[in-house]
Amino acid sequence: MSDTLPPQNLFSLTPTHNPNRWYMPVTSAGSVGPADRQFMFGGVGLASAITAMELTCGRKTVWATAQYLSYARPGETLDLDVIVPVSGKYNTQARVIGHIADREIITVNAALGSRPSDVSAQWAIMPDVPRPLECEEMIHWRSDGDNLHDHIESRLVKGRYGPDRVNAGLSEDGHVLMWCRMKDGLPINSGAVAIMADFVPSAIGNAIGRNAGGNSLDNTIRFREVVETEWVLCDIKIHSVHNGFSHGRMHLFAEDGTLMASASQSVILRIHD
Repeated sequence: MSDTLPPQNLFSLTPTHNPNRWYMPVTSAGSVGPADRQFMFGGVGLASAITAMELTCGRKTVWATAQYLSYARPGETLDLDVIVPVSGKYNTQARVIGHIADREIITVNAALGSRPSDVSAQWAIMPDVPRPLECEEMIHWRSDGDNLHDHIESRLVKGRYGPDRVNAGLSEDGHVLMWCRMKDGLPINSGAVAIMADFVPSAIGNAIGRNAGGNSLDNTIRFREVVETEWVLCDIKIHSVHNGFSHGRMHLFAEDGTLMASASQSVILRIHD
């Protein structure tokens, strides 16, 4: 295998002669931050690692958690080494080390597979919300035509973003709801869901009523079922802010109410006053 795979979601993986190694060019489309200091969006790192494991193992991800260790910049190439310590009849335990030369960028641990079962249910219920096109489009303050935020359309259902959150005081419930969809005709798959799951820090400013966000220390995602959908409802709840850190979670629903995944993060708090 030597040909580059089609773009998965704001990233492209290329196989090597080693079936357990992939590489990915870091691009501005998969990055965030000021134009002169862009870095790979954490959700893109997690999504690329999940995709590498699924392609290597031939199984879908059940659970994955990423620890972010360093920054990858546009123009660099991220190597993704898939390690499979255990592969059973139904389940595979795997991990990915993402590195640029000897500099480790991200480590992802995961379980993949499926088991025969006739039980399927969900108790996390999608809130009753307006349809996406009935909601106001969110324009990111660093949207400059060459940034991850220019490739994902977001529409706000509930919450305070931009000027509305400044000096607004603490939120009553730390709750944000927004619809998201991929632009450029990219599909909703496990990679896209993992990227959207990394929007948890975007709700911190809403929660504390200031221009704020953060850098993810980790990102854990648990998949139920990824189904065909154009829009994804991101149901975000910031649980707490203390000692310069914040913790929150997200449920990700398809348009038909299917719970596709749940995610949680711990974040270094950044105030941008």
